[in-house]
Amino acid sequence: MSTFSSSRSASRPPRPSRRKGGRTPAPRAADPVRDLAFDIVCGVVEHRRMLETTLERSTVKESRDRAAGHRLAAATLRHMGSMSELLGPLLRREPPASVRCALLMGVAQLLHLETPPHAAVGTIVDLLHRRGLAPFAGLANAVLRKVSREGETLREGLDEARLDVPPWLWRAWGRRARAITRGFYREAPLDITVRSSDNIPEGGEMLPTGTVRFPNGTRMVELPGFEDGAFWAQDAAAAMPVRLMGDLHGKQVVDVCAAPGGKTAQLVCAGAEVTAIEREKKRAQRLQENLKRLSLSADIVVQDGLEWQPTQPVDAVLLDAPCSATGTLRRHPDVLWVKRPRDVKALAEGQDAFIKAAYKMLKPGGTLLYAVCSLQDEEGPQRIEAALEQGGWTLSPFTEEELSALPQARTEEGYYRTHPGMWSERGGLDGFFAARLIKQ
Repeated sequence: MSTFSSSRSASRPPRPSRRKGGRTPAPRAADPVRDLAFDIVCGVVEHRRMLETTLERSTVKESRDRAAGHRLAAATLRHMGSMSELLGPLLRREPPASVRCALLMGVAQLLHLETPPHAAVGTIVDLLHRRGLAPFAGLANAVLRKVSREGETLREGLDEARLDVPPWLWRAWGRRARAITRGFYREAPLDITVRSSDNIPEGGEMLPTGTVRFPNGTRMVELPGFEDGAFWAQDAAAAMPVRLMGDLHGKQVVDVCAAPGGKTAQLVCAGAEVTAIEREKKRAQRLQENLKRLSLSADIVVQDGLEWQPTQPVDAVLLDAPCSATGTLRRHPDVLWVKRPRDVKALAEGQDAFIKAAYKMLKPGGTLLYAVCSLQDEEGPQRIEAALEQGGWTLSPFTEEELSALPQARTEEGYYRTHPGMWSERGGLDGFFAARLIKQ
């Protein structure tokens, strides 16, 4: 299935239309929610630009507008494959990519966000007028009205789960593919890690793993205790690797690629003496700010983790390696459409290099906890197998006791592995992989 036209001529917006008599139509009312969502979706589709990048650059300041725009864009990206298939028979010719993005937003409002039909159609027609795409307003009005009347009939027979995942990812996920897709359709809840189990904000559910979960849409900054540094945001799956490192009290631990700092905070709270490595100054500053809010301290080093070495070998290294981030697709469905197979290959090569760098940091008998927020075998099991084949490492499998709170995450090899379809009755999990290696 070809989801979008990539020709330059198709994506070039037409000139604004004029009414007979030379009068330019009056400007449409501002709609920051749809404008932001449109910028996000077009950024992903036309430029392979990550959702968060557009959010950071946006001039939309109101937090509610940003949240609503993010939600609309995420719903559009989450269902983009199946909605494109649905639109196919309704379009006699391929419209410009930007127009198709607007149409997809309209369909998402109608079929997945329960927006009233008149609002779903009207907001997209207005959007096209504001963005210099008025010649396509009539097309949008006709197509979206048809979807509003016959949407459920048009969806019949579509294998939406498979259509909403690029074929290369579907093949890579194998037997897990449908479970992963079922999980990623749901909006992710807010998970927090608390400094003390005695100070849990009201309304949260304590999960068996120790994470506190709130319904999706909960604003963390509005929870009591936020300003006092009582907790930080961290998906339940991402909070587990540090808990699988054993007793860290008094140990020298290096956190490689540390920003934004959730795992750094866990390490400090576990009593470790932490050196946090972050290559990018901006991310290191964010790490520092997050630790300051939490009243926690770590030695932050702004340097490439592939080059930095401690003055003395350390007890443990936490390597949350740069990866494709396909495990985060519940919150970042743009990952599906931005990443490519060659990206995974390049990232895997970088992960091998980080594992070798970590080896040099460790004392004999020291522990490497390798982790990635990826669903790809190439970035998980295959990297550990490659490290073991290179020599110098011993695998220390996670035990059933260590993963008793989440037994389904323990693989036959003793790895830790989650995906969005797990814990569906509790709201799901991010996709994560972790393994523990001991330096010989």
